[in-house]
Amino acid sequence: MYKISLITGDGIGPELSDSAVSVLETINDKLDLKFEIIKLQAGDTALKEKGTALPNETIVSIKKSDACLKAPVGESAADVIVVLRRMLDLYANIRPAKSYPHMPALRDDIDMVIVRENTEDLYTGKEFSLGDSAVALRIISEKASKRIAKYAFETATQRDSMKKVTCVHKSNVMRITDGLFAKTCSEVAQNYPDISFEQMYVDACAMNLIRQPEQFDVIVTTNLFGDILSDESSQVVGGLGMAPAANIGDDFALFEPVHGAAFDIAGQNIANPSSFLLSIKMMLDWLGTKNQDSKCFQVGEKLESVIFNLVKTGIKTKDIGGDNTTTEFTREITNQLSL
Repeated sequence: MYKISLITGDGIGPELSDSAVSVLETINDKLDLKFEIIKLQAGDTALKEKGTALPNETIVSIKKSDACLKAPVGESAADVIVVLRRMLDLYANIRPAKSYPHMPALRDDIDMVIVRENTEDLYTGKEFSLGDSAVALRIISEKASKRIAKYAFETATQRDSMKKVTCVHKSNVMRITDGLFAKTCSEVAQNYPDISFEQMYVDACAMNLIRQPEQFDVIVTTNLFGDILSDESSQVVGGLGMAPAANIGDDFALFEPVHGAAFDIAGQNIANPSSFLLSIKMMLDWLGTKNQDSKCFQVGEKLESVIFNLVKTGIKTKDIGGDNTTTEFTREITNQLSL
């Protein structure tokens, strides 16, 4: 049995968490893969009720679990996810972008993944005032650059794709920091002669994600650039509602939707849970790899196939142009998983 910690979040987070629990319980009952789900608080609600966005009991419970699912949280997101990424050394942020039917993607043949360094860059929060100026320290290390580059190349070797890694940076301007990142990625590339390697400036990458998104396979980049480009790539394939994410370290991983808490539609039962449910698929793949558990891979493939087929038949939630509520969409998924 896998012990899964679940941060239920803010805004639409609790609704998405209910959907995730329904799917996991169906897997428990029908697919012979067992989970114990521990619901936890973190985010705006926790800050209001407990005085901290990330309570210690939540941290302790997460560390005792096999993996963590995190629903979106509100304004205190940086005090939750950024802290957890660094505390647990979840150095690889993995964000796939894939065309799904009946979604407003630019093309129907997009299948890429952004591998984003997750622990340093400007996101270390090292900022200070200097007279009438504000200063932020951008930290790029050889160690972090090397391990994220290696993760990207390993990802490319495992994908059924064009076997290409694109290193994205801005070394023509930030010659020392991005220069180090680009140099390190180039050195790692030499260990993977079967993987095509290219480099691209971040502004050119942003343009080409619109102009020719089908040309990308695996993009490896720094923390800030990866955050921005992954939102762009999600929109290229139809929006954040189909965008899952993984935060992966050597021994632990946390999975979440890319989108935020969407307070404007909270409580209306119209939010699309697909991004969170596809995050469960990523969790199953990670558990399968970590534990050499083929059942996890089988269930993950079935879950993604069910979501793909539902969207293909036009079954969608109201927030993305469909007629189904979150509950109805989830029920369709659990029904199909039960077959």
